[in-house]
Amino acid sequence: MSSMNVSLSTLILYVQDVKNLKEFYTENFGLQIIEEDLNWVLLNAGGVHLGLHTMGLEYRGKANAVQSYQNNAKMVFEIDVDIQIARNNLISKNIRMRDIKTFEDYDFWLCDGLDPEGNVFQLKSAKR
Repeated sequence: MSSMNVSLSTLILYVQDVKNLKEFYTENFGLQIIEEDLNWVLLNAGGVHLGLHTMGLEYRGKANAVQSYQNNAKMVFEIDVDIQIARNNLISKNIRMRDIKTFEDYDFWLCDGLDPEGNVFQLKSAKR
């Protein structure tokens, strides 16, 4: 098999309420809508697109995911503002956020949060 060039172009989340999550990501992160219809929205998230797709009827209502950080994926948004200010702004909108953390010899501050359906996102801000 020959080698191929690969790049991640889109991450799709299957969600219960496309409209609610579209508003969450456009209002809180400034993501721009590329395309949308009743069951789908595609957002420009910089180097990758974020797709929100309505999950199948058989799965809707079964995932009360807002209770805990038990996802197996995390979206990381690199921001160009002070992470404490960004975190406080999200908390003021009743968005669940964890404490800010970093690691030894790591040039970034990190802070995890949850969107309205329990999908984990992380803010990543360069140390200044």
